[in-house]
This record gives sequence, structure tokens and C-alpha cells, in this order.
Amino acid sequence: MASVSWQPYDPAMTMLRALLLGMLLLLLTGSPLTPPAWAGQVDWQEVPGSEAGRQWWDRGSLRLSRGGNLSVLSRFQPAVPPDSSSGRPPASDLYVMEIDCAQALFRDTSVNGFPRLGAEWQPSGSDPLIDAVIEEACSAGQDLLT
Repeated sequence: MASVSWQPYDPAMTMLRALLLGMLLLLLTGSPLTPPAWAGQVDWQEVPGSEAGRQWWDRGSLRLSRGGNLSVLSRFQPAVPPDSSSGRPPASDLYVMEIDCAQALFRDTSVNGFPRLGAEWQPSGSDPLIDAVIEEACSAGQDLLT
């Protein structure tokens, strides 16, 4: 059986451990010494609605993806169901779309903040909302693609 030796209480060592733990927590949670990360300005652009609902894309979120495609934040709000008693539209969903402008393909890389790993490229399927987002976002992001 291993023997454990008793060591007297050392206030200096306790204070040092507390200081090191505090510094570690600051590093992990974000130090006040680092500048804050500012989110870009949101500039929602609504595309023409359809019977499916409404859709917007954010001009301020246009970025070039790692693969050289366009990335954009979009928001979809389903239409009010005809049998809805409240008459209020359902909550909207947020998507980060990666768009291959040359082939008019897209994939949702994130839905409501949750990543979609391995998202497949797909055509719009003649969805007028997605077609409009692809067309407008690619037109607005043309300078990023060249």
C-alpha cells in the first residue's frame, strides 16, 4: 500500500494555484485583453415570395468559401398554413448556403447554427426562392469570384 505524506497548508501555494486557474479560465473564455469580434452588418435582401413562403439573403455575409465558391447567410420563413388559427407565420430558419455560381448548385453547410457535415451539392429543383437567392447572391458576389 502506498503511503501518503501529509503536507502543511501553504497559503502562498494556494494563492498561486488560484491565480493560475483564473488565468486559464480567462484564456478559455476570452480574455478582456483581446479585442471583441464584431459581427458584420446584416443587410437582408428579400427575393420574390412564393406559395412556399418568403426568403431573404444577407448581402453583408457574402464570402468566398475555402473551395472558391460563394457563401451566404439566408433565411426562410414558411407560408402561413391555411388551417392556422393564429394567422401568424411560422418561425424562420437560418441557413449558411455555399453556392457554386458557375453550375447554379447549392448546399446548406449550416442550418440554424448547426453544421451539416458532408452536405451534398444539389440543383434548386426549380424552387423559385432558391433560384432567386442563387441568382441575386451570385450577381452581388461577382467581384469576390473574380
